[in-house]
Amino acid sequence: MPHIPSFASALGLALLLGLALLLGLVPLGAQADAGHDHGDAPAAPAGTASPRFAAASDQFELVGVLDGTTLSLYLDHARDNSPVQGAQLELDIGGATVAATRVADGEFRATLAAVLPEGETPITATVVAGEESDLLAGTLDVHALADAHAGDPAGSRRGLPWAVAGGAAAAALALAWALRRARHGLRAGGVA
Repeated sequence: MPHIPSFASALGLALLLGLALLLGLVPLGAQADAGHDHGDAPAAPAGTASPRFAAASDQFELVGVLDGTTLSLYLDHARDNSPVQGAQLELDIGGATVAATRVADGEFRATLAAVLPEGETPITATVVAGEESDLLAGTLDVHALADAHAGDPAGSRRGLPWAVAGGAAAAALALAWALRRARHGLRAGGVA
């Protein structure tokens, strides 16, 4: 005579399966034991990363960071990464000439006439430092706001309610299946 599970064992099995499914869907935090504390985690950046570009040659390296209409520029020697002293910098941004003002050795600021459009904008910089001069070219890529939030850690928590709901639905299905099997077993073979 085949073994027919009782209602209580079927219910227990369904609850166990549902709990296993639910725990499989909800990520658990890792815990470090004594001696493995690495201190507080670094704070996540509050906002999105600013658009930036880089351009380099054998003589110079230029990095630009855009914040609205202000472009901060950092000019270094390629050989040793030291700031270029006494340099002059002129920019061509998307076909428009933009003056760059020296703030400190190797550091400049430029103010754009308007906010750059979304997409890629070519930038050409003319550098004159003493008897050295060079032409550097790069591309500034301005992203949409939706793309900037793609790596948002808070976005990963948005799926948690769906994971919990999915686990609850799986538990309900497992319970219904176990109850159906228990009822079917009771009709076919009698009392367990």
